[in-house]
Amino acid sequence: MENYLCLLLFLINPCSTFYLPAIAPVNYCATSSETCKNTILPVLVNRLDSTESAIPYDYTKFDFCPIDKSKSPPSENLGQVLFGDRYHVSQYQIQWRKEEPCKKLCDKTYRKDNPDDVAKLEAMKKIIAQDYQQHWVVDNMPVAWCTQNTNSNQKDICTTSFPVGCFIDKNGQTLSRCDPPHVGGKEYYYLLNHVEITIEYKNMNDGTGRVVAVKIKPTSHASDTCETTQALALEFDQSDTLTVPYTYSVKWVENTKVEWASRWDYLLNSSNQVNVQWYSILNSIVIVLFLSGMVAMILLRTLHRDIARYNQLDPEDPQEEFGWKLVHGDVFRPPRKGMMLSVLIGSGAQVFMMISVTLVVSCLGFLYPGNRGFLLSMGVVMYVCFGSPAGYFAARIYKSFGGEKWKSNVILTAFFVPAIVFSVFFVLNLVLWGEGSSSAVPFGTLCGVLALWICVSVPLTFVGAFFGFRKPAITYPTQTNQIPRHIPPQSFYTKRVPGILMGGVLPVGSVFIQLYFIFNSIWAHQIYYMFWFLFIVFLILVITCAETTILLCYFHLCSEDYHWWWRAYLSSGSTALYFFLYSIYFYAERLQMEGAASLFIFFGYTFIMAIYFFLLTGFVGFMSCFVFINKIYSVVKTD
Repeated sequence: MENYLCLLLFLINPCSTFYLPAIAPVNYCATSSETCKNTILPVLVNRLDSTESAIPYDYTKFDFCPIDKSKSPPSENLGQVLFGDRYHVSQYQIQWRKEEPCKKLCDKTYRKDNPDDVAKLEAMKKIIAQDYQQHWVVDNMPVAWCTQNTNSNQKDICTTSFPVGCFIDKNGQTLSRCDPPHVGGKEYYYLLNHVEITIEYKNMNDGTGRVVAVKIKPTSHASDTCETTQALALEFDQSDTLTVPYTYSVKWVENTKVEWASRWDYLLNSSNQVNVQWYSILNSIVIVLFLSGMVAMILLRTLHRDIARYNQLDPEDPQEEFGWKLVHGDVFRPPRKGMMLSVLIGSGAQVFMMISVTLVVSCLGFLYPGNRGFLLSMGVVMYVCFGSPAGYFAARIYKSFGGEKWKSNVILTAFFVPAIVFSVFFVLNLVLWGEGSSSAVPFGTLCGVLALWICVSVPLTFVGAFFGFRKPAITYPTQTNQIPRHIPPQSFYTKRVPGILMGGVLPVGSVFIQLYFIFNSIWAHQIYYMFWFLFIVFLILVITCAETTILLCYFHLCSEDYHWWWRAYLSSGSTALYFFLYSIYFYAERLQMEGAASLFIFFGYTFIMAIYFFLLTGFVGFMSCFVFINKIYSVVKTD
């Protein structure tokens, strides 16, 4: 429970040995003294993951060298636990500025007549075939694997992970960037059991130094001398025994050009596609802004002309009324299922506030990419803390509908959406437990998340609803007729389903390129760092949803269809449908995962994201349309 109290204070596990990057540098020295006691760089090993599987595994699940159990690993924050991060202190020991040409870590021996040994080898072959990657951390810096770019004009390609091994199929094809020897006509599993660690450092004026880069070069060696060129294949030899030596070497390189504060630059700017994607995103923003400006201009000019014409007419001549003024007596008629609509609006307000504050904090530099779980932790904290807006908006809207079941309204607002999300998450967690994945959230963490929901979010929702119901009901500019007006036959484009589906096209078009980066960060394990640009895209999404919903709502009112309440919410909320369709394309084209479990996990978590995306866009569309309709009917003369 201590960790979750820390979360509420925006201090994620203060007792942990991790620190926020760019805030607390660590100085190292060769010999310990009163001014410098850091002489050893511990190597932390993390989970294993792959783009061909949605199921990450703990490092200790496989038969690598044992971890150092004498040292406590750093505690993971809530976001890291949900992402599947599990840190362990390895036995790799790096003495400051001490060269290690070749050092043995351990030996693993397997016998063909031992079923346990055979099972361990088969498990290792399976993750090698699926291109599972290792994640190491030194000085809170991801260990990078850099390979030469095929284009000589571009920088080296650096990733924050490296493969467990190389799988060579019968045709001699491999998925990894390593290229061990192979013989055609047979499958080979090569284990990368030797790593060459290169540490770039910068000397300080007081005789200490700081780490500015950690790079690794994994290779496969059949001998423990680190000099043989023969790769280690996971095959039993003639004696039915296989010995796997794990070795490593350490090199030190002084780097005077890179400052400690900018040591992440080579990781964030190493992709040769960043510039192309950057220009594509800018082009998309320009197009969306241009279209949004045109929509706003046309809408404002048309409305200005309509309002001026209506106000010039004689109010005693009802035959002169036409268009959207005809439905002034029905436009504020309470909708069907008003209880559920108000609950969704309240939940959307909670999501909107959570995303807005989280993005603002990330733009200020607090959510640095070095701590991947911090963003998710911040989102969970903001979500539970913004229970009050959910209750307030739901209560205000429901009271404006004339609803009297305030107890049911506040209970549904507090439990409906979170219960659905938690139920889906719990089922997904059961699948991860069954697969033995490191992403399986421990029972204690599940209880902690439930405690945050029950003890923080629910009471705040009740408080917000209390103040919402105490305020007087919203007064509308026109009175509602007792008898509903007949709605004339609608054209195809103004019917309910086509109108709703059209509402999500333009908003998703403004963010679909950004969705590629987000999905890459979550499922392809790439670093996401463009938070300030994400905030700009978020603003564009909000503006586009508002303008599109207002435009469609205006067209429906002009065709004398006054059922706008649900349509305003669903038109903008349909963006989530296109979001989910894009996830299907991303899954098929980018990831190419295999197995029913990976399929279930991917679309299960994507479904949760789509729910929150629906609530966000639906809330923006409804509130913009609500304000718009109140405004236009308040400036025209009615009986």
